[in-house]
Amino acid sequence: MNRRVLFAAIAAALTVPAAAAFAQEPIVFGVITPLSPPGETSLGQQVKRGSEIAVEYLNEKGGVLGRKVVLSIQDSAGKNEAGVAAYRRLVSNEKAVAVFGFIHSGVNIAVNEVAKEMGVPTMGTQTGAGDVTAKHYDIAFRTHAIDPPRAATWLGWAKKMGFKRMAILAETTDYGIGLVKATEAQNKSQNIGLEIQTIMFDRTTTDLLPQLLQVKAFKPDCIINIGVGQPMDLMISQATTLGLLPTIPMVTSYDAPARPQHWQLHKDQEGIGVHFIAFYTPKSKLSDLGEWFVKKYQEKHNEPPIYSALNAFANAIVFAQAIEAAKTTEPKAVIKALETGSFKGWSSVPMTFPQADGALWHNWSPPLMILKFTKVNQSQADAEVAYTLGE
Repeated sequence: MNRRVLFAAIAAALTVPAAAAFAQEPIVFGVITPLSPPGETSLGQQVKRGSEIAVEYLNEKGGVLGRKVVLSIQDSAGKNEAGVAAYRRLVSNEKAVAVFGFIHSGVNIAVNEVAKEMGVPTMGTQTGAGDVTAKHYDIAFRTHAIDPPRAATWLGWAKKMGFKRMAILAETTDYGIGLVKATEAQNKSQNIGLEIQTIMFDRTTTDLLPQLLQVKAFKPDCIINIGVGQPMDLMISQATTLGLLPTIPMVTSYDAPARPQHWQLHKDQEGIGVHFIAFYTPKSKLSDLGEWFVKKYQEKHNEPPIYSALNAFANAIVFAQAIEAAKTTEPKAVIKALETGSFKGWSSVPMTFPQADGALWHNWSPPLMILKFTKVNQSQADAEVAYTLGE
């Protein structure tokens, strides 16, 4: 055998196994996330980007169980019925073995009612309502902060600041109702002593001036903005118009102001004084995998990632690790692996999903803090840390 033929034979021997493995049926990961209104489209886009990079990473490493991973991304538009239809389609037609990407709690909860019968596990990417995991369904997992610690964060901040009166404007969804109940319950049980004004609104509203005028008459020390997507931004804009912001600090219930779009939507002084619940900052301690992702995301999209992208990336990676540990994509085996294993995600803290009490069932939670914008075009990395839960 001459040298050229020998080298060709060696190359063929090295490449055939990988080619043969990727010739097998691919493993499908389903993503259900809001990509059109009235859903929180900007976070849905972050989820899409994060999950795409995760699949790119997995396939570069040889796939999962030697099989290629593919994504099927479905738009929930933030609507429960769309999310349920997407889950049925993913599991029945596309044979997805895991489903994640949820931003709206109501969608996640509705899907879980179907998933408990169909058996394929779900993972809440940024859904905070207790019932996502509190019903203790085998299929339900989450990597996000639940209602009580989120409420405890702004209550702790208000106590630290010496505030006496708090106004809450919340959407009439599982998410909004759950956070209002958690805030009012902790204020009472812990004798914090805040006088709380609670105003609920429909998430499809296009005008919050009537509600904000009630807030102005109440003369609160702070405002808690529990809107998701367009209503959240509308509240910031109209509160500025009425002169509530920046004099009265407003805390958004999630990290939407960390998006690059924040200063595009709220130009000049409009975004000043906005505080927001955050779960990550560029100063957070990351795993080596998290550091790789941040660098990759920056290179690919020319901007730093935010928490939604990090968490979607981690959801895919965790499912991949669980499948590898189970040595199968069979749902019950994957669920068992998730319950008993410890997984590397974006954080330096390993992700675990124990059968814990209440809403902590199958739940890994990130750290919680309140960040504050003090000047125009400030980035999340430069935002002031106003409060950290547990300080």
